[in-house]
Amino acid sequence: MKLSVIVPCFNERETIAKIIDAIRASPLPDREIIVVDDGSTDGTTAVLKEKIAPIVDHIIYQPRNRGKGAALRAGFAAATGEVIVVQDADLEYDPGEYSILLAPIFSGEADAVFGSRFMSGRPHRVLYFWHMVGNKFITLLSNMLTNLNLTDVETGYKAFRTSAIKNLDLREDRFGFEVEIAAKLAKARCRIYEVGVSYSGRTYEEGKKVNWKDGVRAVYAILRYNLFP
Repeated sequence: MKLSVIVPCFNERETIAKIIDAIRASPLPDREIIVVDDGSTDGTTAVLKEKIAPIVDHIIYQPRNRGKGAALRAGFAAATGEVIVVQDADLEYDPGEYSILLAPIFSGEADAVFGSRFMSGRPHRVLYFWHMVGNKFITLLSNMLTNLNLTDVETGYKAFRTSAIKNLDLREDRFGFEVEIAAKLAKARCRIYEVGVSYSGRTYEEGKKVNWKDGVRAVYAILRYNLFP
């Protein structure tokens, strides 16, 4: 199967070249790399044009910052592979674990795979307690309405059969995308698997962008897309 790796990117000047190198080093010969620059203002765009453009298949430049969900929709529309992987540009998730993430799809068992940070025996950087509490609450609320038993609905590490993802009417522009897609995959009765992955989280000083407002939006999105489709 051909793999499309979608890399949403906003103000990741220090990490974008490293993550692209790691993707290219991963043992997946038949792949395309699509970077979506979501209106970066820190010099990331210049790095993409000067260093990254010659070594990836496609770069989409959003005219302004619209959010991760909007960036991913642009990437999904451009993808030509049979399978799509979402790869954040911040080095929190390791492209070396694609074989773990993709195994249930390649074996024909899954339409979507979530890479859980909480069911893995692999390394996991210890950081914010209240982020963990919020994540578990959002995951619980999502599971109650989707009737899934995910351990980490907010994970940024996901893979999908392209045929499944392109049939979904995705609308969330920012981080509400994560719970929206869980709701819509569940409603479409897609086969969803979860695998444990390692996680090297960042501090806010290192560039982490998710905050409490995104948590509030996630609660809204869970209610909106599960109760009022």
